[in-house]
Formats: sequence, structure tokens, C-alpha cells
Amino acid sequence: MSLILAAEAVTNLAFDPGVAPAEGGLPGLSVLKQVVSSINLFAVIATVGALCVAGVVWAWGHHSGSHGAEQKGKQGAMVASGVALLLGAANGLVAFFSALGTQVK
Repeated sequence: MSLILAAEAVTNLAFDPGVAPAEGGLPGLSVLKQVVSSINLFAVIATVGALCVAGVVWAWGHHSGSHGAEQKGKQGAMVASGVALLLGAANGLVAFFSALGTQVK
């Protein structure tokens, strides 16, 4: 009897609920897209500012002989560059992993 219950449990785990993203399902979707796009724009502008500040700290540290400031400037430039890469690739990354997730069976 327990074998039958175990088979039912496995069958229930394999049930496909049939949920998929659908555009236009909720009101305000276009407003949400505009808000997220605006946040992305502000983040890009802040990243440009951070890269400029990191460059100034790097140059100041190099010319003043402060190796700690020079290293922090380099680190800030690398972090700002990585953030810029992620912000630019956000749509592509989400689309890639979303498509990859639909292939999971």
C-alpha cells in the first residue's frame, strides 16, 4: 500500500502548473517598466561618477606616493567597471537565464 502512495507522491511532484510570464496581465506594467528604466539610468549616471572619483583617487595616490590611496582608486575603478557591465547586461542576463529556466524539466 505504501508503494502506491509513494508513486502518487512522485506523480504529484511532476505536475506542471502551466505558469508562464504573460505581458499585459496586470495594469501598470508600462509604468513599472518606466520606473525600472529610470532606476537603471540613475545607476548608470552614479557609476560614471564613481568611476571618475576612483580615477581621481588613483591618480592622486600615484602622484603623492600614497600606495594605499592608489590601490583604493584601482579597486574603485574595477568595481565601477563591473557595475557598469552588470547594468548594461541586465536585460540580456535576465533573458538568458529565463530562457534557460524554461528548459528545466
